[in-house]
Amino acid sequence: MLLTLGDKVQSKEHSSSFSEAGPAGPLNPLELEIIDLFVQVSRLLGQPRSLAEIYGLLFVSVKPLAMDDLIERLRISKGSASQGLKFLRNIGAVKTIYVAGDRRVHYEAVAELRNLTTRFLRDQILPHINSGQAQLERISTMVKQLPPEERARLNGRVTMLQSWGKRGRKFLPIIVKVLGG
Repeated sequence: MLLTLGDKVQSKEHSSSFSEAGPAGPLNPLELEIIDLFVQVSRLLGQPRSLAEIYGLLFVSVKPLAMDDLIERLRISKGSASQGLKFLRNIGAVKTIYVAGDRRVHYEAVAELRNLTTRFLRDQILPHINSGQAQLERISTMVKQLPPEERARLNGRVTMLQSWGKRGRKFLPIIVKVLGG
């Protein structure tokens, strides 16, 4: 019986030792727990589960892993693995590693929280805040066309959204700068 992400029960064939599961072997209980931890965090950030699974396995892995290893061990599709690795590389969460004698590209997790946070804020959050400004202007125009009784309540909500956007555009670049971005 292989251990999978949906399986927290361990078979008698597999001990709970961390070293038993190899690069292409089943996930061991420690790997499952660490991956699950990253999955929980990814839910908070609204990111796909597969990103967390890939990052979690790379994070806990003693050796760099090739995409084939990730696909086999996590039981995810080639498309999910490819897109997940591309996204994680773009935000600086994983890097490619050369492994002598193996022509495949191998990956390892970058574990510096400061760099990950900075890149995530700069590349994922700030663009959404900036693009949201034009959308809020369109919404404001639409609200002005509503009947007076509806307009009064929604004007306050739109003003609140605009205030949040203004604060985000003001403070997030400062946070990114302080973090070293």
